[in-house]
Amino acid sequence: MIQRFIELGEGYSDLYELVEMARANQHRLMHLMAIHTKINGKDVSSLIIVLKPTNPGSFQALYICREGIPNPHVLNNKRFDMFRELAEELDKTIIEFDAKPSTMFPEKELYYQHLIGILRLNHYIPPLQ
Repeated sequence: MIQRFIELGEGYSDLYELVEMARANQHRLMHLMAIHTKINGKDVSSLIIVLKPTNPGSFQALYICREGIPNPHVLNNKRFDMFRELAEELDKTIIEFDAKPSTMFPEKELYYQHLIGILRLNHYIPPLQ
């Protein structure tokens, strides 16, 4: 199985695309997630939609708006409210946790491998087969 993060941006206008992708793929939607971190003293969040693996092909897409949305537990904001409304509309719970920021990794790909490891260990995505 191939599990890959697909970065849409940092959560400005690309957040609308993330929301529409979740709506258009309701039949494949596994999870809505928010990963909170701190970058340069700012509390920020990444929003993620996790789709079920394709069949055939065993490709699992994780679409992300990376670290551009204020952490809603520190500062209420319309962008996270829109994601929360999406969760209610699709009858999903937003899975939230804290993680290291991407700036701690020399390459974004290493950061995404780190997140995939966390998601596998917590059984949010299936292990490699």
